[in-house]
Amino acid sequence: MTQQKTARVRIKQLYRTMSPKEKLIADYVLKDSSEFSRKSISDISYELGVADSTIFQFAKKLGYEGFSDFKITLVAEESDFKSTVHENVLRSDDLESVINKVFDSANQTILDTKRMSDIREYKKSVDILLQSERLFLFGVGGSNAVAMDAYHKFLRSPIFPIYSTDAHIQLMNASLITKNDCAIIICHSGLTIDIINMAELIKENGARIISITSYPISPLGDLSDVILTTYSEETNYRSESLASRISQLAIIDALFVALSLKNEKKSLASLKKIRKAIATTKLKT
Repeated sequence: MTQQKTARVRIKQLYRTMSPKEKLIADYVLKDSSEFSRKSISDISYELGVADSTIFQFAKKLGYEGFSDFKITLVAEESDFKSTVHENVLRSDDLESVINKVFDSANQTILDTKRMSDIREYKKSVDILLQSERLFLFGVGGSNAVAMDAYHKFLRSPIFPIYSTDAHIQLMNASLITKNDCAIIICHSGLTIDIINMAELIKENGARIISITSYPISPLGDLSDVILTTYSEETNYRSESLASRISQLAIIDALFVALSLKNEKKSLASLKKIRKAIATTKLKT
């Protein structure tokens, strides 16, 4: 399942830790990797006003042996990137084009997240869930909707979920969590103050944290026991955080199914009870 991260993924994940000069190089690559890969290190250093050594160290920071290795990787990824990345929605697009682009973009977000998934992190997550008495779910803003979806799913699982739409009640829940419980925290940026406050309380109480974020190198990432990373591209009419929502939902689904398979007897018992309760809300045909 674990696949090699693309250069774009590596850059986006490390971007916040980069110096101003490194960000100049990163922006260049993200804007036009094909143009970057066709130039020499001297050409790029002259154009950006940085030293050759800065570009070399930039490549090393991303995990490549050097500039040449980085360029070869960019060339190899270029054709694949062009064939899979979909254009932004334009004002001139007709309805069919808009719908196709939105669906294609959502599909690509899931594929990109799958590409960078680490099976070891998923295994750790499932182990934590299996060992915990209760599952607390946290998310604010757009991530709150994903946390609610997770609550809806995990009600059918062997573990008992706890969730509230209100951020203040979530903070209260964080203060009451114990070392026998665990938490799933959903936060695209890993920077949201309310979420960091919750995560700090959770760690103080000895509970383990599974975070779902696009930025593992972040304050939330530092507080997490396990990090499940999402990937998304920003477009004209959709922010990066909104684009990541579809992959967050896919990760929740994967955890739910994996946990249910590990304890199928309890899962089927919970599902049976819920189906019986829900059946009373539907008209008989």
